[in-house]
Amino acid sequence: MTALIKPREHDLGDGFVVRRAVPSLQARSVGPFVFVDHMGPTVFEPGVGLDVRPHPHIGLATVTFLWSGAINHRDTLGSQQVIRPGDVNWMTAGRGIAHSERTPPPERERESPLHGMQTWVALPRPDEETAPAFHHHPAATLPQQRRGGAWLRVIAGRGFGEESPVRVFADTFNVAVDLQADAELVIDDTHAERAFYVLEGQAQADGADIPEKHLIVFDRGTRPVLRARTPVRGMLFGGEPLDAPRHLWWNFVSSSKERIEQARQDWREGRFGTIPGDDEEFIPLPER
Repeated sequence: MTALIKPREHDLGDGFVVRRAVPSLQARSVGPFVFVDHMGPTVFEPGVGLDVRPHPHIGLATVTFLWSGAINHRDTLGSQQVIRPGDVNWMTAGRGIAHSERTPPPERERESPLHGMQTWVALPRPDEETAPAFHHHPAATLPQQRRGGAWLRVIAGRGFGEESPVRVFADTFNVAVDLQADAELVIDDTHAERAFYVLEGQAQADGADIPEKHLIVFDRGTRPVLRARTPVRGMLFGGEPLDAPRHLWWNFVSSSKERIEQARQDWREGRFGTIPGDDEEFIPLPER
């Protein structure tokens, strides 16, 4: 059965809300996607911004895509990159990386919006311990289509006959969708698992309403028709199913509980390294 999921909301302060749609009781994962977070929309007051202090990851890749605002990414590889609307930041954690995400200083001088999605993709078991890496892809490098009131941008993997330049580790379906009112879009059955998250607007799937800020997971082998009752912003994602169950604890993803325990100890003892330019604070390991 098609599942409709209302995400859990987390208020991080200063009016900044994050909604987590995956994992949930109805969907532990969709394709390789094991975390799906909707950030905002919000407008920070002058002097205020996003401040995600340095924290670690293993066994996954983080994928960041914005509709508005800017985030400055730094990591233990020495990467520093401001992401802006339409760009893609893909960070492969592999055997271990730490990073921070903050509003850039120029944006803090005035009111600044922030609205976007951050997803986590579990790496296939043979790649869980791959070398960490960071890649930035400007908006102009992503394939896009405009068809019948739909604007489609392929963030990662394959979709609608296009392929993103972002390197992926498994068959991946990740497309930003902007629909004009009354526009329709057929979602083909090329990928085994597929879902659609509505950031803004009133949408329908095969005539059934999808409320704003909800996720719909489609049945396998179907070709659902999305329709926009109002202008809609959303994200399609999915791909091939996980090759084995995954354990998720804090920021760590692994097919091995023992590997997560090792990562806990590594962060506690400072073995992930430091982030150049952002090494004065960090997020402590949470209590169990």
